[in-house]
Parts: sequence; structure tokens; C-alpha cells
Amino acid sequence: MTSTESTLSSSTADGSAAGSTADRGALNDRRRWFALAIVMTAAFMDLVDVTIVNIAIPSIQRDAGASFSQIQWITAGYALAFAAGLITGGRLGDIHGRKRLFLIGVGGFTIASALCGFAANPEMLVASRILQGAMAAMMVPQVLSIVHATFPAHERGKVFGLFGAIVGLGAVSGPLLGALLTEWNLFGLEWRPIFLINLPVGIGALLLGHRYITESKAPRALRLDLVGVALVTLGLLMLLYPLTRGRELGWPLWGYASMAGALVVFAALVAYERRKAARDGSPLVELSLFRVKSFSAGIAVQTVFGVGLGVFFLVWTLYMQIGLGWSPLRAGLTGVPFSIAVSTAAGMSVQKLVPRFGRKVLQAGALVMGAGVLLYLEEAHRYGSSITTWQMALPLLVMGAGMGLIVAPLTDAVLSEVPREHSGSASGLINTVQQMGNALGLGLVSVVFFGEIGDRLTPAQVGPAFVHAFQHALGWVAAVMVVIFLLMFALPKRPAQHVEGATAETETGVETPVIEERVLVP
Repeated sequence: MTSTESTLSSSTADGSAAGSTADRGALNDRRRWFALAIVMTAAFMDLVDVTIVNIAIPSIQRDAGASFSQIQWITAGYALAFAAGLITGGRLGDIHGRKRLFLIGVGGFTIASALCGFAANPEMLVASRILQGAMAAMMVPQVLSIVHATFPAHERGKVFGLFGAIVGLGAVSGPLLGALLTEWNLFGLEWRPIFLINLPVGIGALLLGHRYITESKAPRALRLDLVGVALVTLGLLMLLYPLTRGRELGWPLWGYASMAGALVVFAALVAYERRKAARDGSPLVELSLFRVKSFSAGIAVQTVFGVGLGVFFLVWTLYMQIGLGWSPLRAGLTGVPFSIAVSTAAGMSVQKLVPRFGRKVLQAGALVMGAGVLLYLEEAHRYGSSITTWQMALPLLVMGAGMGLIVAPLTDAVLSEVPREHSGSASGLINTVQQMGNALGLGLVSVVFFGEIGDRLTPAQVGPAFVHAFQHALGWVAAVMVVIFLLMFALPKRPAQHVEGATAETETGVETPVIEERVLVP
């Protein structure tokens, strides 16, 4: 071969290689955006499932003959299983692969949705909801980790902006979709389509996810802390089960003993996890995260905030549909101003207010939301059972604006420099405390709401009793907002800023993953 031929051959080979590399790059670019669409669809399905069930609860009670305790467990069972499994799900993704755990979660969530839709009695529905929550705990923590592994740092701002839009869409569409499916009574199935709608979405996400999502794991080998899993689950059950069943069972002594014992179990968990971290570096709960003041304070705020949300959203639905006798569709439409206000205020708080005013924005949010609750309480007391949707609009707008000022910047206030190998565990931990607070709030419904309703009511007494109980519960929610305002003084005056949820790179080049915050809205 001559020198010229050699040169031409080399140039052709280089050109082919360059073209091949470009083709592979374009293919990979398409694959990761497909992967993003898939995980966002799964996150949307999970969010809608929570909001869609709330609006259908009264219909489930009437059609399935569920007791007040079973009504609580339809929502609290999901929240409890979700809270108990989130840390474990995040850690399993770190160990065995985020794609693998995501697909297991999606598949299990879809099967559980089918079981909910075909439940023969309230007991089967409660059990299926618990399974659904457990599968969501496998699926949800992987969403952030998959995005973190798939997209470079400079693109994650755009990605998390899309996530914000999905959260807002889910907030508005969930209640309306639940109301429409319930009112349409498709094929005579009553409330069941609210669960069965997950089947085609889940199957599609499962098939496409297997093809387009890229597998990723923690950079170093980790092991699952089975003792930690057992202690977390046991502690949550000991705390929440007596709260949910206590009123129905007459507040037995064993219930108080169980709740006190839960504190002992959590203390044992902390001691064990500290030894586990020192021994092999694979604890279930990464206690080192709590050494950062902003993380610890933010976790406390999220827990108490979850309590307030858990109480409000369930009793609000029961108040409108049972107390006032409204249809599911009217109740769903009533919540639209709240959802719009949340989304609008959340966008303003992150982009314009927090960079200028810092922590004061979150504290203002707590005060504004508390003012909205008090305004709602005054309106409910003034108009009683004759209150209209329009008379609720202003209190709901004020409450939504306050909540929006809290939920978006709170994520930045909680975040610290979390190592990449603990991103799944940290994501699970932050979601866990919010869900634990939500489950605790749902458990407290039996005290602050059903505790105000008599056991033997005539049909004429039911409406007024639910209206009175709602007003009583609103007083508790207002008190929770005061507690949140005070806790926020422990947050840093200027929380670490992350542009639209993107990860920040430190001077050492280590990326700090952003933790997805799952917000329950009506």
C-alpha cells in the first residue's frame, strides 16, 4: 500500500468512526429523553393515585360499606407502607440497580392497582392499598437517582423544571380525574376505575422502561441493613396503628404502651445505625446527614408539615361530600383554586423570592397558610351547611399560596452535600419523614375529626356533625402551622440554592444530588 493509499484509508476509517460516534451519541440522547419521559410518567401516576383516591373516599365508603376506621386505613395504610419502605427502596436501588428496582416497583404498583380495583370488600381494599404503598416505595426513590445518573449537571435544571410542571399537572388533574371517573360510573364499576386506570399506564412504563432506561448503581458495594429495615417498620407500626384504631377500640392501655414503645424502638434504631456505620459503612439510615443543621431542621419541618396535610386533606373531602352533601365533581372543582395557587406561588418563591429574602419566604408561607386556615374556619362557621364553592375560593387561594411558598424552597433548605453513593438513601429518608408525618396526621384524624362525631347519628344529624368536626380539625391545622413557623427559625437564613432542582458541583468536583420532594396536594 502506498503512502497516499494509507492516508486515504486512514482518513476513511477516521470518518467512519466519527460518523459512528455521532450516531451513537444521537441514539443515546434520544434514549435518555425517552427514559426521562418514562420515570416522569411513573412519578405522575404515583402522585395522581394519592389525590385521586382522596376525592373518591366517600363513594368507596357508601359502595363498599367501609367503616370510619377502614376509610382511614385506605389512605393511612398506603402512607404507612410508603413511609416504612422508602429508605429501604432507595438503598436497594443503590445496591441492586436503580433500573431494576424501578421496574419492580412499577410492576408491583400495577398489580396492586388491579387488586384495589377488583377488591371484593373493604379489608381486601385496605390490604391492596398497603401493597400499593410498598411498591411505590420501591419505585419513587429511583426516579431522582435515574435522572441523576442519566443527565449531566448542566441539563438537570431543565429536567427538574419539567418535574415541577408534572407535579402541578398532577395536583390539578388528580382530583378532577377522580371526580369524573367516580361520577361517570363506567361499566357500573362505581369508584373502581380510579385504580384500574393505572393498568395501561403501568404496563406501558414497564415495557418501555426495560428498553430505554440505563442501569446504574452506587459506586461502591453496599449491603442491605435488614435489622434497620425491621426497626423502622416496627417503630412506625407501633406508633401509627394505635392512633388509627384507638378511638374505635376505646383507647385501650396497650395502645398507649405501644406508642411509648415506638420511641424506644426509634432510640434503638439510632444506636444500632451508629454502630452499623462504624462497622461496615452500610447503615439503612445515614445518620451523618443529621450533623448538618439545615438538614435536621428541614426534616423536622417536613415531618410536622406532613402531619398538617394528612389531617386537612382527608377531613376536607369528608366535609364536602358527607357533611355538605356535594358530588365528587363539585368537590374536585372546589380544589382547583388551591392547586393553581400552590403551583404559582411555588414557581415565584424559587425563582424570585428566596434568592432575595431567604428563610423569611418559608416563614411567610407558614403564616399565610395559617391565615388561610383561619379564614376558612371563619367562613365555615359563618355559613355552616349553606356555604358555597365560591365562598371557599378565597380561603383556598390563601392557603394554596402559603403552601406554595413552603414546598418548593423547603427542598433547598433540607439539602446538604450528600455523597453520590447515598443519593438513593437520602432521597428515601427525606420522602420518608414527609410520608411518616402524613401517616401520623391521618392517624390523628380519628382524634381531631371522628372524635367529634357521635357514634349513633340519625341521617339528619350526620351533616351538621361533619361540619362541626371539620371546624374543630381546622383549629388543629392552624396550630400545626404555628409550630412550623417556629421550627423554621432553625433553618439557615440563606438556604443553599439550586437552580430549578439541578445538582450543584462543589469546588472539589463532587456533585450534590437534589432530593425529590413528594408533595401531597388535593
